[in-house]
Amino acid sequence: MKKFLGTVCVVLLASGISFAETISLTLEQAVDYALKNNRTLKSNDIDLEIKNRAAKYSWNVLIPTANIAGTLSRANEYNPSSKAMTGRSDFKDEEERWTTVGSLSLGLNLSLSYIYTIKSAKANYEAGKITWEQSQKDTIVSIKKLFYGLLLQQESLKIDKASLENKRQRMIQAETNFRNGAIPKLSLLQTQVDYQNTKPNVDTAEQSLKQQLDTFAFLLGMPVGEDKLILEGSIEPTYIDVSSQNLIEQYEPNSLSIRNVQSNIDVLKLNLQALNMAAWTPALSLNFSATPAYIGTDHADWIKDIGDRDKWYDSGSLSFTLAFNLANLLPWSANRQQAQDLKANIDKLNLTLDTVKENYKLEVRQAVDKLVQAKDKIDSMTRNIALAQEAYDVTYRNYRNGMTELLDLRDSETSLNQAKLGLLNQKFEYISALLDLETKLNTTLSK
Repeated sequence: MKKFLGTVCVVLLASGISFAETISLTLEQAVDYALKNNRTLKSNDIDLEIKNRAAKYSWNVLIPTANIAGTLSRANEYNPSSKAMTGRSDFKDEEERWTTVGSLSLGLNLSLSYIYTIKSAKANYEAGKITWEQSQKDTIVSIKKLFYGLLLQQESLKIDKASLENKRQRMIQAETNFRNGAIPKLSLLQTQVDYQNTKPNVDTAEQSLKQQLDTFAFLLGMPVGEDKLILEGSIEPTYIDVSSQNLIEQYEPNSLSIRNVQSNIDVLKLNLQALNMAAWTPALSLNFSATPAYIGTDHADWIKDIGDRDKWYDSGSLSFTLAFNLANLLPWSANRQQAQDLKANIDKLNLTLDTVKENYKLEVRQAVDKLVQAKDKIDSMTRNIALAQEAYDVTYRNYRNGMTELLDLRDSETSLNQAKLGLLNQKFEYISALLDLETKLNTTLSK
């Protein structure tokens, strides 16, 4: 049995059989896998969680400060004044060197600016959600484009392989005809050269596709090189009939790029209001402190004396302070300069918002125009393929009957392949333009 298993392993290794698992992915499965495993999206999830936590606990500016401490100290020098203060002369020098002091302090600062600080944290989280959503959609669109691009590459490889197989069949037929004396040796050599020249190109295209699939797996978050990836699907777009003006009017409020800039403006406005409140309104400070000090004589057993007011002294206090920072009113103060910077940044973002809105309109119109042009080309190329196929069939029959040259057949086949690839390319362009349009509008147009 051991010899048999060893022989099987040797045979499998010699035959080059791979134990890697084959994974088939549809477009929906690829997108779903990327949403769960893409490293960039995971990083964006962490960023959003940080902002969420900051917004959730933004009220923590209202938490008072609290400190508690206890000190037991021994003086290096004996203080004879302690005897004079207590009126006793029987104290031991060592005991009079020790001091026990505790401290408790509570403080709370209140300002109207905190209201806008809390609102700013929440607005920053809302802005983060828009950025997160935009990143999600951009990643999904990139995955979809890559998926269709790889399908296009696969279809192109299929056409190349079919063309290579045709050349191989012609070479075999030429060898038979040459042996039968039906064609000269030059015709045989032409078919052999044609086949051998095409084969390396097909091998290169196949290797390139494999590398692109590895890159796609990496973007999805899959382990690269461990599994063989196969994409399932077809490049068949869903055609729509839309008006650019109607789309702009209907979906402009949904645009994530516009909403993102607007949310950043809102955050800066809240920060500006917080600075203004800090400058123009006073702050209330509440403080309480307790500082009990042991004034008894038995420091080794001071715990027993807790609660004895004759042996403990508290120098703590309760205070209410209303403070107004006059320096913040000066136009060259740090507060006012920060306010001026925020105003300038708000003005810049308003200009950016106008630019983004105009760019939104331009990109929507361009995407719709691209859809219309791609659809017209698809219709034209569909008709062209039928003509190219008919021309190839006629040329092939004539070639087999010896009525035309190999060069004519090769030209006819090249025209047919170019027509097929041209149609696939235009379908890909239509799908790509539709994805860009849906992303820009932040909606789904294809059902």
